[in-house]
Amino acid sequence: MTAVKRLLATCLATVLVATGCGLSDGGSVPLPVGPGPDGTVPALEGVRVTVGGKDFTEGVISSYLVEFLLAAAGMEVSDMSSLAGSNSFRQALVTGQVDIGMEYTGTAWMSYLGNSEPIRDPEGQWVAVRDADLEAHDIRWLPPTTVDNTYSFALSRATAQETGARTLSDYARLVQTDPESAVTCMETEFSVRRDGWPGLADAYGFDAATVPVPIMQPGIIYQATATGRECRFGEVYTTDGRIKGLDLVVLEDDRRFFPVYNLATVVRGEFLDAHPEIEEVLAPLVDVLDNEVMVEMNMRVDVDGDDPALVARDFLVEQGLVSVD
Repeated sequence: MTAVKRLLATCLATVLVATGCGLSDGGSVPLPVGPGPDGTVPALEGVRVTVGGKDFTEGVISSYLVEFLLAAAGMEVSDMSSLAGSNSFRQALVTGQVDIGMEYTGTAWMSYLGNSEPIRDPEGQWVAVRDADLEAHDIRWLPPTTVDNTYSFALSRATAQETGARTLSDYARLVQTDPESAVTCMETEFSVRRDGWPGLADAYGFDAATVPVPIMQPGIIYQATATGRECRFGEVYTTDGRIKGLDLVVLEDDRRFFPVYNLATVVRGEFLDAHPEIEEVLAPLVDVLDNEVMVEMNMRVDVDGDDPALVARDFLVEQGLVSVD
């Protein structure tokens, strides 16, 4: 991250709206791209756009997907990916310091719009967020992808074979019969959130107090679950690349307890009204992005060590959406 971007992220995170910290000087697109088979979009050629994003692997990759598609359409793109945390990106979008990015429906519904209960139907959740954010902030939500980066528990294949657990209902039965064999690792926040551990126990009808629960940093949980020694089960994000990289089995949320976190493009209303062609440029993401694709891209970064910009560009080239000179 450049010194300018570090300064901007710090300003946003600490004071939210800092009049002395504008985001107009974002960096350029990290890698060059050329137009896709349909060429550039004349109405967008030379138009300046600032793309924002969050500072975790999937957030960075999704930001680059948007940046490359807009650049291939002919826009002058400023890169403000890797802002420090969800609140920084959100505040930058609402205040007009960035124009566009990608966001999760569940995050906006509960964290930004202040709702305490999620809507677990994906379409219903997106519609509710779309309407509420339009009315309150003139933020436009384009149609969502099927990427759903929500919570679940994972286990090694050896543990899955031993326990027969494939769903969270199976996990609940194991807890009820032999809680000591269901050692479950999780991060601190998940252990107290109503859409986390306490609510899960209520929804699936088991006593959370009977389960040994080591608290760990998120990055440690995946490896500890893969070995099966410290963690028989582990809290995971369902599109994390380490799931595939470590050959973990993700339990099905068969009662649909966890909130829906579908990934969708968000745009400032004023900017989209001025440049409506953007929606058509970004529409292909809805068709090509799903959990399997996102896990693969995340794995290339988190497991294989590839550059997220290269991963994003490679994917768009493979899909025939951009070209490389």
